[in-house]
Amino acid sequence: MTDSQTGRLMLLDSASMYFRAFFGVPEIKAPDGTPVNAVRGFLDFISRLVGDYEPTDLVCCWDNDWRPQWRVDLLPSYKAHRVVAEKTGAPDIEEVPDPLQVQVPIILDVLEAFGLCVKGVDGYEADDVIGSFAAQARQPVDIVTGDRDLFQLVDDDADVRVLYIARGVRNHERVTNDWVRAKYDIGARQYADFATLRGDASDGLPGVAGVGDKTAATLLQRFGDMDGIVAAAIDPDGDMGPGPRGKIKAAADYLAVAPQVVAVARDIDLGSPATRLPSEPVDLARVAELGTKWGIESPVQRLTEVLLKL
Repeated sequence: MTDSQTGRLMLLDSASMYFRAFFGVPEIKAPDGTPVNAVRGFLDFISRLVGDYEPTDLVCCWDNDWRPQWRVDLLPSYKAHRVVAEKTGAPDIEEVPDPLQVQVPIILDVLEAFGLCVKGVDGYEADDVIGSFAAQARQPVDIVTGDRDLFQLVDDDADVRVLYIARGVRNHERVTNDWVRAKYDIGARQYADFATLRGDASDGLPGVAGVGDKTAATLLQRFGDMDGIVAAAIDPDGDMGPGPRGKIKAAADYLAVAPQVVAVARDIDLGSPATRLPSEPVDLARVAELGTKWGIESPVQRLTEVLLKL
């Protein structure tokens, strides 16, 4: 799967990072007027993280399909509020600010020139690519994301942790099982069921009506997982109060499909991508050309210097 069995593998939730760069970095324009704040921010994020953690391998995980049809078939509300155009037979189009949309191809060009691994899989989201890399890796893993969905992948035994950048890359948090338990009163392996019960409006997950963080955590503490919760709810002699029982039973249709939607795939065939971090840009001339063209000489130089130090 990866070409290294030692050192650390860093997995970047690329869209999460460049969205945060776009909204967090002041507007900057290239010589031709093209906005490049997301490009600059994304490259600087990589420089900081690679400099701080010195991974041997790195993958920029990509959304080849940001709203997979198989998830929509299970739960039509999944990310439906983010769709800006739907045409029969055409893939859904995600609502992305125009000044960010024009920067994504630039980001890809720069990553290619540096020789950084970019990996997406048709029919899957970046989360699924990350989940499969993490599950199949033969080395410790750091997952960089600003989204809570990936907390379900935290595994202290396998040395898989999340570097959570919701408060910024500079102020990121290292998410371990103890961190999840302190925050939510559940184990990391229960997080997907917790998210299913609680719901997430940003992903179009309605959750179970009347069940918030506290009730979801209590149910998981008592019954272990979703199967245990549903079994207790439908068992007339089960040890579940009438309030939660009614809420779980009323959400039976949702709970029959939502766990499959929320669960991150871990078994995608990833092939054998070259994930090793290069010791210098693989195409120095192209890096220099892109740096000049887009007015990003400084972040390009910073990333080059970080690679040379590894």
